[in-house]
Amino acid sequence: MARLTGRRALFAVPVLLLVTFGMFAIAAVSPFDPVRAYAGTAALGADQETLDRLRANLGVDRPFAGRWWDWLTSALTGDLGQSSVARQPVAEVIGERLVWSALLCAVAFAAAVLAGTALGVLAARRPGGPLDRAITSLAYTLSAAPVFWTALLAVWLFALRLDLLPAGGLTDTASEVVTAGQVARHLVLPAGVLAVSQLPWFTLYVRQGVGDALAEDPVRGARARGLSERTVLLGHALRSGLLPVLTLIGTRVPELITGALLVETVFSWPGVAAATVEAATAVDFPLLAALATLSAVAVLAGNLLADLLYGLFDPRVKLSDM
Repeated sequence: MARLTGRRALFAVPVLLLVTFGMFAIAAVSPFDPVRAYAGTAALGADQETLDRLRANLGVDRPFAGRWWDWLTSALTGDLGQSSVARQPVAEVIGERLVWSALLCAVAFAAAVLAGTALGVLAARRPGGPLDRAITSLAYTLSAAPVFWTALLAVWLFALRLDLLPAGGLTDTASEVVTAGQVARHLVLPAGVLAVSQLPWFTLYVRQGVGDALAEDPVRGARARGLSERTVLLGHALRSGLLPVLTLIGTRVPELITGALLVETVFSWPGVAAATVEAATAVDFPLLAALATLSAVAVLAGNLLADLLYGLFDPRVKLSDM
């Protein structure tokens, strides 16, 4: 396990370097002007000399490769730079928002895995039956629905029409403190929508895996020994059928991050989505690079976790050979 983790950590170094370099290169050719975004309305009446002086103070008049190298050397010492759009250190910008994004993603991912496993097992019990066709059709329908459309539909139905849940935010409008009850209540809709966006893939993978396991000789032998259908399904078929799902965990991380950005925007969730949009439109180089690095680390960590889980739970795979 340590050997695999070490190899992946070494592989992550050039990947992160390319990601951050690419972010600075893309931002350099962006049509947005970071100086005008920083100055706001004051830039409308400023002369070119003032704008050039501000551009030099912000350091955006230099080639992007030089700005990237300065940011990289500072980041290695723990200094992620100063965000021009938030007017505060990048570490503080991310630190204030990351915990809420992590909470949203963790709750949604856990709900998607649990619900997807349950639906997949129910569908695999009677392949081709009415329940299997209903669950499979629902999974394919949900997989085709855009996340932002599902989010808007959820707001219209549960917040506007039924008035059961708040439409967005972290706490109630008149509240001056953040309480666990308010956060939980405001978390239901965004986490539910994000979970629904991931649900079809886990449902279909579990259905296929459990269905294949039910046709294997060990499971048939368990049935021949007179074991109950529940024991055969949950004790034998499900254990083998969940192995493909472990590889799915790592591959869903990029879409989970993308979906979280859209969901946070629709529900005004105080995560990193707002900071990402503001950094992109204002061409905030330090904040963009930090957010891109954070996303890349999350994807690499998800792939590593999937490989480790597969090696631990599948006796045919040895971590030393990976």
